[in-house]
Amino acid sequence: MEIPVIEFHLDAKSGVSPYLQLVQQVRHALRLGLLREGDRLPTVKEAVAQLAINPNTVLKAYRELEHEGLVAARPGVGTFVTKTLTDTSLAAHGPLRLELQRWLAKARRAGLDDESIEALFTTTFRTTAQEDIA
Repeated sequence: MEIPVIEFHLDAKSGVSPYLQLVQQVRHALRLGLLREGDRLPTVKEAVAQLAINPNTVLKAYRELEHEGLVAARPGVGTFVTKTLTDTSLAAHGPLRLELQRWLAKARRAGLDDESIEALFTTTFRTTAQEDIA
């Protein structure tokens, strides 16, 4: 049996429902090229064992991804990626990730904790996005 490429995690403090966190993690992995067409997602049983959540939560996430055309279930085999979200910008990810890692290290040295870093990033991201629209 194939080993799944992605390992899910849940953040109870995020305010985002568990099923949506799973959907977002798959989308992010598809966008970053970490998941490719043909890769298998964890089975419902594997995800439930790993995350200690209700099987219906995993099923709901997989159904949404299937509805979006990103994955397809193969009864008795698993759920497999059918479409990627990567684009031509994927080549730029490496240098940008390195820059972001440096920035994160700088933020931690400045005394910011994870929540503060996330708040700073999110508000700056939203402000910049709004300025781009205007």
